[in-house]
Amino acid sequence: MEITSFKLDEATIEDIQQAFQENRLTSMELVQAYLDRIETFDRNGPRINSVLTINPDAIKIAAQLDEMRGQDGQGPLYGIPVLLKDNIETTDPMPTTAGTIALEQNFAQQDSFVASQLLNAGAIILGKVNMSEWAYFMSKEGVSGYSSLGGQVLNPYGVDTFKAGDVGGSSSGTGAAIASNFAVVGIGTETSGSILSPASANSIVGIKPTVGLISRSRIIPISESQDTAGPMARTVADAAILLGALTGVDEQDPATQKSAGLALTDYTPHLKTDGLKGARIGVDLSSLNNEEPEERAIMDEAIEQLKLLGATVEEVTIPQQAFESDVLWYEFRRGVNDYLSTVPDEVPVKSLADVIEFNKQDPENRMKFGQAELEKSQALSDDPADPTYVEHRENDLRSSTREGLDLVMREHQLDALLFQNNRGAAMPAKAGYPSITVPAGYTSSGVPVGVTFSAQAFSEPRLIELAFAYEQGTFKRKVPNLDSY
Repeated sequence: MEITSFKLDEATIEDIQQAFQENRLTSMELVQAYLDRIETFDRNGPRINSVLTINPDAIKIAAQLDEMRGQDGQGPLYGIPVLLKDNIETTDPMPTTAGTIALEQNFAQQDSFVASQLLNAGAIILGKVNMSEWAYFMSKEGVSGYSSLGGQVLNPYGVDTFKAGDVGGSSSGTGAAIASNFAVVGIGTETSGSILSPASANSIVGIKPTVGLISRSRIIPISESQDTAGPMARTVADAAILLGALTGVDEQDPATQKSAGLALTDYTPHLKTDGLKGARIGVDLSSLNNEEPEERAIMDEAIEQLKLLGATVEEVTIPQQAFESDVLWYEFRRGVNDYLSTVPDEVPVKSLADVIEFNKQDPENRMKFGQAELEKSQALSDDPADPTYVEHRENDLRSSTREGLDLVMREHQLDALLFQNNRGAAMPAKAGYPSITVPAGYTSSGVPVGVTFSAQAFSEPRLIELAFAYEQGTFKRKVPNLDSY
């Protein structure tokens, strides 16, 4: 569909709402335009392969919202198409698969809290996006962005110039789809780097929130101590709008109780162009990609830009723990078994052990890269009081908080720490702390690089200020040229 009075590429939530108000655009036209673009560039052309399933009711829902437009209480997401990572349940008629063939008949019987919040805000769930299978927790041999059910997601910046695995993961489809303008915004999930990696790899904004800010109920889990959903968008403003719609205390996820009184439903007052003035940012230069001179040069330039925008950037040393933690594998077995006990009868697996055996029945199609991580998890205890698990979790918390980020930030009185892409994701992930990544530039071969700000629990407002000021002071994002393929 051709929208003659509206430019679809890079359209923001504000652009779209203004077009709605001026009667230059309807939600039905917008949804159809995105569906046409997905057909042209995701299914054909460069075949980005990011969108796994289209919501067959999307046009009908959009038409209903158009009829009701103008009533009281309609916020900024009203009539806005959103793409969901395919580990997030919605009762829209699409399965929730985590990219695995075993779950291709897993049609949800209730909405996830995330889907419910989106629907309450008037958003349209346009479809479900491909992802690294089992949220990249199946095999370390696998390529990021590959799933047995959906195949390989490609990076829209590098279909011909660098390898497909550089699409990042595990929210690969969300990153590639939003970068490609297949929807306005999308939802990813992260355990350790799975929002930050594909956001920075696809030159978009990603917010990995504090664990507990957004409910994880009805999301296929990896880790109860680290999992979170989060916004992915082309601008900080759109990510902030989406974040505000997703927060809330959910009785089905006890972790959200700690967000009471700390979560906001509107983060847009923190979109401050002067947000870096007087800020103190710490950077451990050893954490940057010093093996790639062009990437290091982009980060050096970003540091100088932060200073020009009013920040003090101080070199720090972040203590690195050599301890190898098995927390994720312990929690994965427990969480997946709990989740699979609730799936419909049509799903042929009801436990992690079932998944492993199911995959062995057709290894070429179901486990192309093996399933070593699933098997490692299955071999561990599912007892939350298991002494080894408890010890590892205590070590994770101590090394990431009071002997890690808390220590460095207190000693240097920092507002945030600066990292490249997702290279510093593990420590905030173990602590349950938030991060936000923003486009910072491109190498000569077109590889995107992002800058990531991380800070302590529930510091999303401050991180948004820092990220927005950097974005507005640099405007580094470029639109991928899909027409050239």
